[in-house]
Amino acid sequence: MTGTAPSLLLVAHGTRDPVGAVVTEQVADLVGASLRVRVAACFVDVRRPTPADALAELPGPCVAVPMFLAAGYHVRADVPTQLRATGRADVTLAHTFGPDPALVQAAAQRLAEAGARAGDAVVLAVAGSSDPHARADGATAARRLARLLGRHVTLATIATGGPRVTDTVAALRADGARRVAVASWLLAPGLFQRQLDDCGADVVGAPLSTHPAVPALVAARYRTALGGAAARTARPGSDRARGAGRAAPARLTSPGGGGDPPP
Repeated sequence: MTGTAPSLLLVAHGTRDPVGAVVTEQVADLVGASLRVRVAACFVDVRRPTPADALAELPGPCVAVPMFLAAGYHVRADVPTQLRATGRADVTLAHTFGPDPALVQAAAQRLAEAGARAGDAVVLAVAGSSDPHARADGATAARRLARLLGRHVTLATIATGGPRVTDTVAALRADGARRVAVASWLLAPGLFQRQLDDCGADVVGAPLSTHPAVPALVAARYRTALGGAAARTARPGSDRARGAGRAAPARLTSPGGGGDPPP
């Protein structure tokens, strides 16, 4: 792409672990080198720079790509709200990651690299959420991984919203599994990945991190958002705005278009 192409804002959740933040920056660097556009990373929670911080330095027009594995509250509410609060009318909000098949394949590769065997009982470990959209995305990822591996995959959560990983591993052993392999449905190392490493499984896959599928998907989401045909206006408080993480890329209006929905 040329130097006049829209810039890209990579929006991640945020982590207190500095290594996790470095991974986000590394993905941003890989995407920038691939697309040859200006890329900045930001976080909606826990750490800075925030979307407002990053957009203050990033020229428009701009495409914001949420780097989330599930379309939970952050994707459907926090990200659009924080972007609108900047007053920038030249930001297009792209699809989030979700349970994209390319990432499912990457998680399977990470699991194989960790030493998983054909006869292992497999668990897909997701962060967990009480949000029904996020839970549905986790279930979809587990089904896709099961189809890819050709065997049953048990879904478990690290934090909330379902059976815990440690309990699931123990239950599979009690049911006769000789070995248990846990696939990590996480984007970066940190507290959650360390909990997986201590869950009692025989094999634990590494997080997706800078697997080539991750920057490739960011680039794909960016290109799709630039396609224009699917772009639409997301008015604050509308059903479309609340579903921005799942539906077509949304052109964000400025705060003058109406008030944000309550948290």
